[in-house]
Amino acid sequence: MIQYELAEDIGASIKVIINKLQMTHVDESRLVCIRSKDSNSKRVIARCHGLSRIMQLALNQRPHYVIEVISERFDKLSKEEQIKVLIHELMHIPHSFGGGFRVHKPYVTQKKVESMYRKFVRVG
Repeated sequence: MIQYELAEDIGASIKVIINKLQMTHVDESRLVCIRSKDSNSKRVIARCHGLSRIMQLALNQRPHYVIEVISERFDKLSKEEQIKVLIHELMHIPHSFGGGFRVHKPYVTQKKVESMYRKFVRVG
């Protein structure tokens, strides 16, 4: 059975990324980070979940996002690769912050993640 826990360490890293890369569209108060264990997924390192429009309406909630890291894969990565994975997941959140997602091509590509990572390192 998959286990979930709040990942405050990931949340702290996300906040640094958001600030350094000036991702002002991301509302940190409506973004939660989770670490899962015992996932059956084979290749997934992390994923971004959004509260769909229908769920927002049914629950009378504003849009929220969850960034989930799969502990067995994510925790083994170097700090550099972890930051790149988190940048990748943040890039899936659209500027509207409305609960939807940006697709990989043309928005979230390896080239764009690398560019954002270089910017992240430059900002120091």
